[in-house]
Amino acid sequence: MMSERIQISAQVPAEMDGDRLDQVAARLFPDYSRSRLQGWIKKGELLVDGGQLRPRDKVEEGMELAIDTEPEEVVGWKAQDIALDILHEDEHIIVLNKPAGLVVHPGAGHAEGTLVNALLAHAPEMAQLPRGGIVHRLDMETSGIMVAAKSILAHGDLVAQLQERTVKREYSAVCIGVMTGGGTVNEPIGRHPKQRKKMAVLAAGGKPAITHYRVAKRFGHHTSIAVNLETGRTHQIRVHMAHRHYPLVGDPTYGGRPRIPKGASEELVQALRGFPRQALHARALGLFHPETGEEVNFDCPLPEDMKGLLATLEREDPVVAGDDTLY
Repeated sequence: MMSERIQISAQVPAEMDGDRLDQVAARLFPDYSRSRLQGWIKKGELLVDGGQLRPRDKVEEGMELAIDTEPEEVVGWKAQDIALDILHEDEHIIVLNKPAGLVVHPGAGHAEGTLVNALLAHAPEMAQLPRGGIVHRLDMETSGIMVAAKSILAHGDLVAQLQERTVKREYSAVCIGVMTGGGTVNEPIGRHPKQRKKMAVLAAGGKPAITHYRVAKRFGHHTSIAVNLETGRTHQIRVHMAHRHYPLVGDPTYGGRPRIPKGASEELVQALRGFPRQALHARALGLFHPETGEEVNFDCPLPEDMKGLLATLEREDPVVAGDDTLY
């Protein structure tokens, strides 16, 4: 039964002052389609400061957008018996370790065999939730920890936490090049102007994106880093690290061909050329439990492929003073 209502709200930030209501709603509530949001606006189920506006009406900084409506059951997605690595589960949330290669959400080219298909088989009640309970994503070839909502209460609360940037997300990555230290990348990200399947740092028109990183281990020609996200843009870590000229090992979209150190052993050559994906793993997640408000933290160990890559770099790409030549 769908007894819980969708009840979520958000304030218009300064950068959206003067924009159309439907456009602002789409950015503040990204888990709902624009057509659905427009329908709620027209039916008076999405109000602005308690009053009803038209989709094309302009909104101002500080106004509150509030949704109060009945959930709609998701149709057309097949429940499939796909193994899940569950780290935690209760009435409201499920925390999982997503393997590399698993698509999170059904879409073009991936109608079946996704994490959502697996979740619908494991917990059929999640079919009542927007996007099958998914509140954030990992790229198909990124492994690691994710949280999904199992109740309307949890869905609205988790979406709000992500918007308010109170969810803590830490990643482990291996980059090409030797970093001198950590730092922060604060550069907007948007769709690449010419290559529409890629994202890029944009001088104008991108969405705010902030990535913090620190050095975990330096090798001769590579660096293992820990990354914390303030925002969650598509391909954010991959785009920001490539922008800093430290692309991720194995990233076919933003990294290009692997750079092999001069005189590298065959083992190192094979490890770098044969690494099957971007070397990126979501290692830790911290949030406030939607029901209790208690801060909860979860960890997810490195997968075997990244452990193997780091072990090879430790043996075959040690730091050698004065040797930083690549070919």
